[in-house]
Amino acid sequence: MFYDLLVEPLTYNFFLQATFVCILIGIVCPLLGAFVINRELGFMGDAMAHSVLPGMIIAYSIGVNAFLGAIPNAIAIALLIGFLVRRFKISTDTSIGIIFSFLFSIGLIIMSVIGGTRFNLEEILIGQVLSVSNLDLIITSILSVAVITITLIFYRPLVYVGFDYYGATVSGIPSQKLDYLLLVLLSIVIVISLQVVGIILVVGLLITPAATASLIVKRFKSVIILGIIIGIASSIIGLYFSYHLDLPSGPTICVVSTMIFSLALLKSVILKIK
Repeated sequence: MFYDLLVEPLTYNFFLQATFVCILIGIVCPLLGAFVINRELGFMGDAMAHSVLPGMIIAYSIGVNAFLGAIPNAIAIALLIGFLVRRFKISTDTSIGIIFSFLFSIGLIIMSVIGGTRFNLEEILIGQVLSVSNLDLIITSILSVAVITITLIFYRPLVYVGFDYYGATVSGIPSQKLDYLLLVLLSIVIVISLQVVGIILVVGLLITPAATASLIVKRFKSVIILGIIIGIASSIIGLYFSYHLDLPSGPTICVVSTMIFSLALLKSVILKIK
């Protein structure tokens, strides 16, 4: 029974690859997710996930790995939103709403024009980690290590800017540049998460583990550490459920993550009542 449930799936190479990808995503999503929650950028993550559709479709159509189309697309969107907010004083939500709806619509139009039957829209929208290729695994590993390394290098100033933007600016920290850096890192994490949970559900994996951790612990560093533990656990548990019950991986992972959040929320409510 134990072998069939836990060990047997690991005898397949595709499941091992999917497990490794889930571990990487379980680390980088809560890591950036803590900053996203702190800066209230949840809508930004959702919008950027939808906005990379044109780049992904164009990459697919010319036979190039989707990462190569989505990553430059996502970085450009992040920088454009930051530029609009800074230069023209357009609110973040307004900038995001305009760009998100425009680019997602463009992606659907391109898909229709070049032949929608050539693409698996379901995989794009809800992800399919069990079908990741060797190239996907390599790219995900490189990008994850890069995101983790850069975040650790700039951890202190990023935290300072997140909690006190103007105070950090006055103290000489380049707050605006760090904001752009955070947006770029966020765009990369969103792209590498798409293969696991897809465009629609990426925000759930980005925010939910970190939000769960914030209900349990208070220190920012502890939120990140516990969020990573929850992110890895929910990703792997969801992956196993997906494999054994023949369910789509992305939604299953997000359901598990949300259930863990619900338990933490329930515990928090009970403690407040007491």
